[in-house]
Amino acid sequence: MPPLHNAPPPHDPRQNHLIAALPADEYARLSPHLERVPLPLGHVLYESGRVLRHVYFPTDAIVSLLYVMCDGDSAEVAVVGSEGIIGIALFMGGETMTNRAVVQSAGHAYRLPGQLVKREFQASIALQHLLLRYTQALLTQMAQTAVCNRHHTLDQQLCRWLLMSRDRVASDELLMTQELIANMLGVRREGVTAAAGKLQAAGLIHYHRGHITILDRAGLEARACECYAVVKHEYDRLLGESSVA
Repeated sequence: MPPLHNAPPPHDPRQNHLIAALPADEYARLSPHLERVPLPLGHVLYESGRVLRHVYFPTDAIVSLLYVMCDGDSAEVAVVGSEGIIGIALFMGGETMTNRAVVQSAGHAYRLPGQLVKREFQASIALQHLLLRYTQALLTQMAQTAVCNRHHTLDQQLCRWLLMSRDRVASDELLMTQELIANMLGVRREGVTAAAGKLQAAGLIHYHRGHITILDRAGLEARACECYAVVKHEYDRLLGESSVA
């Protein structure tokens, strides 16, 4: 089947929803500076406390924002995919972040020099409003994740996490090991194995050697806690067409 005329060509920066939402004149100013970079699985984009040099707009990758404890343990506080941007501190007035950004699902992103983004953020009201709305949605996700980790079961957390990951790659096929999921959720691998087994027995997913296929999205949504719907509603409310599916 030939591609749809309105579909973006392969490796188009506008596969990122924020870039796609930019006014034409703003996109024309930024597009010559957009650099496509690979994001291999496990690659660390920045560490906590390090000075940021670039912002990243993922297209087909997922990046986890992790809070790392002094003893090395970590837990995910947010996920960012084609709906967002990595490195909000650069336009929010800071130069460093308090978390680690690590690639959860391999793919690509487009990056921009941090200083350029800061200048454009100050000069363009349209860009400023778009990035601030995204930041509000991201803060909602972080807050809801904290609540979810404290009050909801691992089964519910896993359903939420699978749904959010699925939205950000726009595919029912996820390449993720149970060990990686356990690290993201800050739990033991055995717990993830048991929870994934329940979902597979219920016919909601199929898992085999790091390959997860979502078979019943509606079923996952029914088993997830309210946190997934709260976060998705906020992204849709604030970003409209630039939000995740």
